[in-house]
Amino acid sequence: MPDSRYSDLDRPPLSAAALNRALVRPGSLWTGITVVDSTGSTNADLARSAKEGAPEGTVLVAEAQEAGRGRLGRVWSAPPRSGLTFSVLLRPDVPIAAQGWFSLLYGVAAASAVRRLAEVDVRLKWPNDLLIGERKLAGVLAERVDDAIVIGMGMNVTLRTEELPVETATSLGIEEAACIDRDPLLRAVLRELESHYRDWTEAKGDAEASGLRSAYLAASATIGQRVRVELPGQQAVTGQATGVDHYGHLQVEADGERYTLSAGDVVHVRPAG
Repeated sequence: MPDSRYSDLDRPPLSAAALNRALVRPGSLWTGITVVDSTGSTNADLARSAKEGAPEGTVLVAEAQEAGRGRLGRVWSAPPRSGLTFSVLLRPDVPIAAQGWFSLLYGVAAASAVRRLAEVDVRLKWPNDLLIGERKLAGVLAERVDDAIVIGMGMNVTLRTEELPVETATSLGIEEAACIDRDPLLRAVLRELESHYRDWTEAKGDAEASGLRSAYLAASATIGQRVRVELPGQQAVTGQATGVDHYGHLQVEADGERYTLSAGDVVHVRPAG
């Protein structure tokens, strides 16, 4: 049975029943967790569900994703059950201007959960990548759907070196993490996300009052670095990343000027020599 979901015993399937028992309870943010063997894109599927009125806290996990997307439309793929590929549907009651923090909040929660459980030093590259050193462990993609936000993450868990999509990526297995079991990793990420999300929404999206801004700065691999930010229209800004503003935008000092950037592709520039 070469196509059986149990054929690779190093990569056992996730149990939706076990995840729902652990995470869906009265008063919880999470209202239902579905695990599918394969789909085109968990974000696209949840976006359709959002338009059909799916409740906040809906989670969709795919063991394999055939048309996964990253920022700027990049393709993201991995062997079945080698990573965590999932999306969540949330309906935050916060001002639209504050919702630029959402990808950053998700990154803070995921990095905190993985650091604690896997015992690896995960850092955040603005706006949406989780790094170990300078190698990418996971990416986050948030999309607005009417009054909802669908946000997905793809994290490399047991990928081997020869399976990496690009040589600048890594996985928890390659990094010899203390935990490479996807079930407790997913539970930890969702619990951490719930905690940060509740603090942030209770503060009406105020990243300062909720502690989100300070948590992000503490976990950032970008702030304090010399960076090149590639902008739409084939433009770029190179300078020192100095902080994030009230809306989660990146601040860069370059040639005596301060740039505040709401979007862009960040490259960490290594010092000469």
